[in-house]
Amino acid sequence: MFCFQCQEAAKGTGCTVRGVCGKGPETAELQDRLISALKNLAVTARASGGKVGDGEGLFVAKALFATITNANFDDARFVSLITEAEDRALRLAQKSGLTVGTASQGVLATENPDVRSLRELVIYGLKGIAAYVEHAAMLGREDTTVYAFFLEALAATEQDLSVDELVALVLRTGHVAVTGMALLDTANTEAYGHPEVTQVDIGVGTRPGILVSGHDLKDFEELLVQTEGQGIDVYTHSEMLPANYYPAFKKFSHFHGNYGSSWWHQADEFEAFHGPILMTTNCIVPPRDSYKAKLFTTGMAGYPGCQHIADRPNGGKKDFTALIAAARASQPPRELEKGTIVGGFAHHQVFALADKVVAAVKSGAIKKFVVMAGCDGRHKERSYFTDVAQALPLDAVILTAGCAKYRYNKLNLGDIGGIPRVLDAGQCNDSYSLAVIALKLKEIFGAADVNDLPIAFDIAWYEQKAVAVLLALLALGFKKIRLGPTLPAFLSPNVVDVLVKNFQITGTTTVEADVAAIMA
Repeated sequence: MFCFQCQEAAKGTGCTVRGVCGKGPETAELQDRLISALKNLAVTARASGGKVGDGEGLFVAKALFATITNANFDDARFVSLITEAEDRALRLAQKSGLTVGTASQGVLATENPDVRSLRELVIYGLKGIAAYVEHAAMLGREDTTVYAFFLEALAATEQDLSVDELVALVLRTGHVAVTGMALLDTANTEAYGHPEVTQVDIGVGTRPGILVSGHDLKDFEELLVQTEGQGIDVYTHSEMLPANYYPAFKKFSHFHGNYGSSWWHQADEFEAFHGPILMTTNCIVPPRDSYKAKLFTTGMAGYPGCQHIADRPNGGKKDFTALIAAARASQPPRELEKGTIVGGFAHHQVFALADKVVAAVKSGAIKKFVVMAGCDGRHKERSYFTDVAQALPLDAVILTAGCAKYRYNKLNLGDIGGIPRVLDAGQCNDSYSLAVIALKLKEIFGAADVNDLPIAFDIAWYEQKAVAVLLALLALGFKKIRLGPTLPAFLSPNVVDVLVKNFQITGTTTVEADVAAIMA
């Protein structure tokens, strides 16, 4: 196997024996085969003039989503997806009088390191976008232009494009990432209302509970409805924390709050929870035997030996009966902590505070906004982000989204005139909110360029959704983004040089040096 799509790539180059994530070589090969099958489908679609059938785009999104780091470890599911991709390509070829081609398989099939780097950067961006648009589709929101780009871009990775053409494709991927995140933002807020500033309980109740992790709000909604009046409390975990901010969910009295922290702590936290856990998307850590029987997956997530909740039938809902039964037979969760944390500062809420924010900037009370969005991870180097948050001067406000927030959202960092110094917009996809806020500030202050604003970027990354967010920021014109704790292993030295030259991207260094640069 060879995989270097996430920040945990072994030795900073790639996993060759077994993934640090826990993925075995058999699963890695099946994921490579699936990407190859999707490329074949895309090449066939291009040759047929783009005449694809209904559902083709959503299928591609789902299949890409399944290959994201820590999403699916179930080989049988990958075999099924590969078969479906091959069948779709064959049907399309026969319909158009074509022959299905044979796409390259595996990262190392591309020998030129710079071409390989740019192709993989596009593919990883597509995987991140796919996750976002799949969530939007579950809420009834789809954009056929995004689906068309998936097929176009996948096919393009099989063409003999120049480096300049591939760089242009990377930027187009970023623009489509903006479209995909905006689509999900609209889907979420139409369904559940705009996030509100909320104090979230991080303690526990006295009743058995169900813990929901991942990102899918539709699954969360259906579970809340089915558990109402059942004597069971429902808790969020990790990236599901922002569900607490949506008005539609607050009406459920058995929605207790948030339990635990970011994804990589889940082995200890899931065991302490006692009740069943629902993994709605990626961020699965191979489970311990002590709680594996209580770990349920759904959607594109999967793990061998764990119960899987089937997709909802057309016009219907998922059936969480087995999950509810497991909760009833469980003990209440063990308390990990007490208190509350505050969040809900998505773009709509921040716009409501715009006058207060602008006044604080004009008076000098706020000197800098520091975007510290992204992912958390288990490497000890990630303590850097906690240290940066603590070292920033008291006139700096942190804008965050994604599970990177757990490095500092429980610290007592105070406020500036009633404005908390940590403004949590939500999940990783809600990084879109941070870009919207920045563009609004550009308008308010009449800045010629977003890079003239008092905003600095210190981004933590881990997997492919963070790649999509990074490409979206580049497409929107943001520069001088600091990325850590390491630069992606899939970026060749020459591609790094291009990013540095064109966008002034840098890696993180020391806390002292970076804080000084941020505040300069």
